[in-house]
Amino acid sequence: MARIAVRPSAPPAGRRHPLVAAAMVLPLALVLAVVIGGVEAVVTQASSVAGMLGR
Repeated sequence: MARIAVRPSAPPAGRRHPLVAAAMVLPLALVLAVVIGGVEAVVTQASSVAGMLGR
């Protein structure tokens, strides 16, 4: 008889807290902005997004 490996169940699918998502994304975004030299573009986009969110 074949044995079947049982994987632990995945965590329940759901939304991350916005601060957790930001903490995951911001370090990579900062590194890419510095490497590419697009710090000004990133600041412009961030301010646009903040404006759309009403903050």
